[in-house]
Amino acid sequence: MASVTRAVFGDLPSGAGTVEKFQLQSDLLKVDIISWGCTITALEVKDRQGRASDVVLGFAELEGYLQKQPYFGAVVGRVANRIAKGTFTLDGKEYKLPINNGPNSLHGGVRGFDKVLWTPQVLSNGVQFSRVSPDGEEGYPGELKVWVTYTLDGGELMINYRAQASRTTPVNLTNHSYFNLAGQGSPNIYDHEITIEADAFLPVDETLIPTGEVAPVQGTAFDLRKPVELGKHLQEFRINGFDHNFCLKGSKEKHFCARARVPAFFRLESALLLGLPCRQRAGAGGVHHPAWGPVLHGQLPGRHAAGQEGSRLSQALWFLPGDPELA
Repeated sequence: MASVTRAVFGDLPSGAGTVEKFQLQSDLLKVDIISWGCTITALEVKDRQGRASDVVLGFAELEGYLQKQPYFGAVVGRVANRIAKGTFTLDGKEYKLPINNGPNSLHGGVRGFDKVLWTPQVLSNGVQFSRVSPDGEEGYPGELKVWVTYTLDGGELMINYRAQASRTTPVNLTNHSYFNLAGQGSPNIYDHEITIEADAFLPVDETLIPTGEVAPVQGTAFDLRKPVELGKHLQEFRINGFDHNFCLKGSKEKHFCARARVPAFFRLESALLLGLPCRQRAGAGGVHHPAWGPVLHGQLPGRHAAGQEGSRLSQALWFLPGDPELA
């Protein structure tokens, strides 16, 4: 059984509303989620000795989430990832979006789903957040009703996304948590063991938009089909990290696709997918979105030395970036 508690996390400036925190707890896991951006602020899991530690990056107070920061723990949308040059064509009409990442539109625009207050509803084993994105918000067509539900069952935290649109519109939601499975106080993630069951990846241009090529991972730094220790792997191939889509094998059945773990602690983060085509990994040894590097490095005081290079690993499930018509 999971318990759910509710508390005030902070007040938004200018009387814009109160942000609440919801804590879901079982015998194996504890997670804190706030109504600002449906954001996971803490996730405590136990190691093999039974010692609990927080394994996600975040801030202890609301102010941290209101400053410029790289979407720590938030739900991003309407469209996660980048839309090339902030434009797309749908039903013969071209739409222009706010540009907020070089020449591209990233994670829903200037005021995406991570920067709004959601309406919460407490469930017996979790919490559901909802909001209505009005027609034209951040340039997207149609009104969009969205529900994001977090539930806890033993040691399994589940996130369910549901959306209903008044007209055809691109939708691509994900959670943007950063993980350090060694726990709070660990300086980096170089000791993490990474596996991704992908035979191909998408090369990107200088603005991190896929070039259109689907390249085999064989013989490259992107071959993570067998477990690799991240720090040694990056050093071997002389790269700073990854910010690429890994193309997963499609299937109607749940199957293994990726795993990150720290052997010394045996805290496990894994994913089972149901027919989703790609996974993008960002973070690891300065392996974050390069545009974030100067902002992150030594600039954001928070748990897990949030400003240090190599301190974070983000695994986000989404469809192909670049052009919504590809998704």
